[in-house]
Amino acid sequence: MVTSARTIGVCNGGGDCPGLNAVIRAVVRTAKLEYGWRVIGVANGFNGLIWPEQSQELTLESIRGILPRGGTILGTTNRGNPFAFPIEENGRSVVHDYSGRCIESLKKFGIEGLVVIGGDGTLTIAHEFSKLGVKVVGVPKTIDNDLMATEFTFGFDTALHVATDAIDRLHTTGESHHRVMVIEVMGRDAGWIALHSGLAGGADVILIPEIPFTIETVCEAISQREAARFAWWSSPKA
Repeated sequence: MVTSARTIGVCNGGGDCPGLNAVIRAVVRTAKLEYGWRVIGVANGFNGLIWPEQSQELTLESIRGILPRGGTILGTTNRGNPFAFPIEENGRSVVHDYSGRCIESLKKFGIEGLVVIGGDGTLTIAHEFSKLGVKVVGVPKTIDNDLMATEFTFGFDTALHVATDAIDRLHTTGESHHRVMVIEVMGRDAGWIALHSGLAGGADVILIPEIPFTIETVCEAISQREAARFAWWSSPKA
């Protein structure tokens, strides 16, 4: 039901990452304590607008204790594009445009603006809604750190620390067994996690999509590293 209090919505989409619940909590606390607004938690990405019965109002009680929790209390999906939503009908996949249904749900809840937490895909959908007149605030979320116009996206710092910790733990194993250790990290077409964790972890070679490389140059670097190690072991020790 629409009330006299102004109402905003908050939703997240794509993969989960550290910090989602912290953003949700900040949105709710700021809206309620500073402005006296209502906040509707849109569940499971934009699905909570396609099926509004999934969504509900968020209160100060409902966000209590979520700050240190991983994941997201709203649920999420990376397959819920309302502008091209696949549905199985009569044994075959049919794509529907549910954007109109989403607009009706926004009106039903009385939502005047939508805070959307997401990465490239989710914010692209949010941009499409903005073209339909929906007021949107985008919060960049991606551990890949692959969004322009912001230096760091939340989720990246945690991913960086986890990757660096893994590299630190592998040093002793690689050295003890005289092995070459290859560590693959997330990032898709962006090399930020690989670059930062590789530098922090003391990697001999860092391969990122932004800089072309060949397997020959990698092998040459490894051979030089091995030769230097052999020379040190072969030299007289005091």
